[in-house]
Amino acid sequence: MITHWIRFLLILTLLFFARHEALAQTSSGAKALLEKADRCADSLSQAKDKKKLRHKWIECIDAYRDVASRHPQSEEAGWALYRGAKLQENLFGYSGKAQDLDGAVELYRRLANEHPNHRVADDAQYRIGEIYYQEKNDITQAYLEFLKVEKKFPKGDMRPKAQQMLEKLSGMISKKESQKEIKEANAKTPGLTQVQGIRHWSTPNYTRVVIDLERPVQYEHHLLPENRELKKPRRLYLDLKSAHVPTDIDSAILIRDGLLQGARAGQYTKDTVRVVLDINNLEGFKVFPLHDPFRIVIDVRGAEIKEKGKEKAREKEPEPEKEKDTDKEVDKEAVKEIAKEIGKDIGKEKEPVAKVEPRRPKRGVAKAKEPDKTVTLARQLGLNVKRIVIDPGHGGKDPGCYMEGQIIEKDITLALAQIVEKKVEEKFDIDVILTRDKDVFVPLEKRTAFANVNKADLFISLHINAHKQPDVHGFETYFLNMATDERAVLVAARENATSEKSISDLQSILNDLMLNTKISESSKLAHEVQRGVLGQVKKKYEDVKDLGVKQAPFYVLIGAEMPAILVETGFMTNPVERKRLQNQKYLETLADGIVAGVERYIKSLAKSTRG
Repeated sequence: MITHWIRFLLILTLLFFARHEALAQTSSGAKALLEKADRCADSLSQAKDKKKLRHKWIECIDAYRDVASRHPQSEEAGWALYRGAKLQENLFGYSGKAQDLDGAVELYRRLANEHPNHRVADDAQYRIGEIYYQEKNDITQAYLEFLKVEKKFPKGDMRPKAQQMLEKLSGMISKKESQKEIKEANAKTPGLTQVQGIRHWSTPNYTRVVIDLERPVQYEHHLLPENRELKKPRRLYLDLKSAHVPTDIDSAILIRDGLLQGARAGQYTKDTVRVVLDINNLEGFKVFPLHDPFRIVIDVRGAEIKEKGKEKAREKEPEPEKEKDTDKEVDKEAVKEIAKEIGKDIGKEKEPVAKVEPRRPKRGVAKAKEPDKTVTLARQLGLNVKRIVIDPGHGGKDPGCYMEGQIIEKDITLALAQIVEKKVEEKFDIDVILTRDKDVFVPLEKRTAFANVNKADLFISLHINAHKQPDVHGFETYFLNMATDERAVLVAARENATSEKSISDLQSILNDLMLNTKISESSKLAHEVQRGVLGQVKKKYEDVKDLGVKQAPFYVLIGAEMPAILVETGFMTNPVERKRLQNQKYLETLADGIVAGVERYIKSLAKSTRG
């Protein structure tokens, strides 16, 4: 027995030393090959005659490729790919042949993909972006390559430079796409573009202004400082090119919310409309376009006034207008204004009545509740989240997905939203508000503005998916960011009610998204809801597919000042899920899952607060 153990230990020892020796030989071999390739490159750089001969360049590049092929797991393989790519780029400088540039990209990409932990992997990915930008003049592909630096190498030293390039290119892409769209629109309808109106939703520290236009226009914005001599406040203005303000629209609106005094539009020149926002208190702003129909959105944010002196000064003002703006009460005047605007959008035709309706809905504004004397753990957790806005997707003249003219997405999302509303309010001390409580059309930009105005802590938009292949099924949850795969782009395109091509118009705001801290929180919320729904549904139903948490640029999530997600609850085009989505018990199960996900998210907030 002892003899067997001795033999076994002897074999293990021999195997260990054999492997160690093999690794040493591999490392030594890789190092020797890399040094040989380096000598080839040095010789080439010092000999002018050799540089004129293409085959001499190829010999050295092949020497670097040989290192990576024969010793793919070695540290030297990464260096060989990087130096080989550099050499291939230098060859392009002499040859001007596209194949040499493509060869460099191929080597850089191999390094980034096959050796992601190598110290120059992020440099290689960044260089791919530079090649597409500087040499290939493909700014869209360059943007995506720099975005990969951001996503794949978040701790790399090339990330700050990549972020700068993303900011630069996003503006270029937006401008290029806008110019093309404007050119096409003007070709169909020549003449000045008409400004059709100005809308706004507002609170003392947040205002969204929307400029509606007949078709796309070029525009630029500027911020003017306060002019005390002329008694003029700070002004943010936009100049709309080749535009006209008709005399029959309300081109001036009063806001007076402590943040903005008002907004007005005027004919600045014969072909330029100037829209001016007079500002009392500005912390930041964002301007971006939305499409189909074209409109320009201006989100303005102000710093909250918390100093006691300022509060006392406000109390002394003669006959101040009282505003109920506590954490437990909704800004009802703003809600009325939104309701009024929503009413304008309802078509004259009678829309189909929801087929799945669990109970009579509220009228949009949740009442403040009396605190429960028996404070459960669930209600204690609600201290971190006091108000949730649930957004039933589509509505009114926008049916969403539908089958056979009867099974309509807008009906099911409303029914599901009402069930979620009831379950959340029963379980937590949380107010729930729906962006619509009946079959009406609500534009995408109004939905997030509604959530912002009502100071929601979470925003959840409910939808049903569709696919050209009926066997595709499953549940997925999205948060706002650049799309990570082609199908995510298609889903976003459908929910945005625009073409896949128009997705690129969103590039202009993606830089803001990268810096938005809510992206991280939205991701956490999305993962918890995804887990919650799958956990509940799998208990009662078979063949439930997890399509995961994804990122995409949804218009309905843009500008949300709280964690915001979009939930695709199944596929209308899949026979099994279509049947389930028409069943009350299945909707109850989905709602239980969403509530479970929200609860887990709130618990994570409670833990971080205690920490």
